[in-house]
Amino acid sequence: MTNEVAANSRLIQDSKLFIDGKYIEALSGETFETINPATNKKLASVAKGGKEDAKQAIDVAQSTYVSGVWSTMSVIERSRILCKMADLIMENVDKLAYIETLDVGKPIKESRGFDIPRAADNFRFFAEMAKYMVDEHYDMHNHMSYAQYAPAGVTSLIIPWNLPFMQMTWKASAALAAGNTVVVKPASYTPLSAVLLGEIANEAGLPPGVLNILTGPGGSVGTEMATHPSVSRISFVGESTTGKTVMRNAAENLTPVSLELGGKSANIIFADADLEEAVAGSIDAIYRNQGEICLAGSRILVQESIYDQFLDQFVAAVKKIKVGDPLDEATDMGALVSSGHLEAVDDYVQLGLAEGAKLAYGGKMVAEMEAGNFYEPTILYDVDNKMRVAQEEIFGPVPVVIPFKTEEEAIQIANNSIYGLAGVVWTNDLRRGQRVSSLVDAGLLWVNCWYVRDLRTPFGGSKASGIGREGGRHSFDFYTEAKTITIKK
Repeated sequence: MTNEVAANSRLIQDSKLFIDGKYIEALSGETFETINPATNKKLASVAKGGKEDAKQAIDVAQSTYVSGVWSTMSVIERSRILCKMADLIMENVDKLAYIETLDVGKPIKESRGFDIPRAADNFRFFAEMAKYMVDEHYDMHNHMSYAQYAPAGVTSLIIPWNLPFMQMTWKASAALAAGNTVVVKPASYTPLSAVLLGEIANEAGLPPGVLNILTGPGGSVGTEMATHPSVSRISFVGESTTGKTVMRNAAENLTPVSLELGGKSANIIFADADLEEAVAGSIDAIYRNQGEICLAGSRILVQESIYDQFLDQFVAAVKKIKVGDPLDEATDMGALVSSGHLEAVDDYVQLGLAEGAKLAYGGKMVAEMEAGNFYEPTILYDVDNKMRVAQEEIFGPVPVVIPFKTEEEAIQIANNSIYGLAGVVWTNDLRRGQRVSSLVDAGLLWVNCWYVRDLRTPFGGSKASGIGREGGRHSFDFYTEAKTITIKK
């Protein structure tokens, strides 16, 4: 990012609701503050939407859907508009990355180098894929049947605070490409980048009312988005307890849900692994985004014969992580999202020590940056998988290191969790990599890598990590309504 952009405080503006193609105040006139996690100072005032604002946005989305201005538009034209949105995201990558970094606390090199470009990729991928989705045709003796995939209607998207712009576009681009109208609620901690998608939509020529963005508390806005009878699909990303609430609310109207929830993923390192590669990959898998990522390899399972060697190399590598100003290009780890979350992460570290875990490194707030929510990259080791720190999602830069003897024990430990989102296997034995991956109860497994995503593949978890899959064809399956039509010849 240029110094001019970084120094331009005018990029941070007070934020309004985006409904029917216009930015408007909340009906109540109320606002709330969004805070810079690196300084705990106010960034901007944000419109505090409520139940009536949510109703208004959903009614607009419903009338826009029924009008057919988007749902019956040719897929070629829809694709053109969505690809233009992707282009505009990249034209504004510096601005979006700057705002994302200030609002979330994450390093600018992650916002600019991954999050915002991936957001553009999301739009371009689903826009292009929509052009090549085909209906299914089946011939019988005197009849022909075909399956038609129609837009589902109004789609509610409820987005978390850890990767706000990227997660929003992951959902919205697929729903829009399928022909739906969309209502989005970003997390109250991190609303600023999400609201800017309205400007991009208008400039790209997206018809008013197709995309609507609401800021406000989940208890009012989110509940209305999950219970309103005009909503046809609900996609939620967040922690598992809230996901259960969304599902209960959706049951009122039997609205289909897609839930991407928490994780406590096993990162399994066998003795035959490339240790240098495994250490580097494990660092990335737990300290990227300050550990505030559902896919984090937060349980590091290490075979006993290399346990001490791994710990030595892992600690040495963690000591090189630079915690600092998120706008500094050299920063590896920024600030946690809020002071409350900072305290919660530290509480887990103290709990782990009380449970009998040992501290290899870190374990406290960064003293010289006490004005912000900075926590040292931390390592708890000699952890028993039964400990709460091994079973509960910390959602911070705190891995737990657990020894194991055999492949069978590693699989047993990995599966002894309420979560089933992801997992990693480090080994130079390809058969072992395939075997273990097939036996770990999780929706995504990586072998000798982490967080490599082909957008054509299904994404989602099992058990307390969620319901449903999105990505590629699976997204279109969720955001459309299948209809079978049979014709007599």
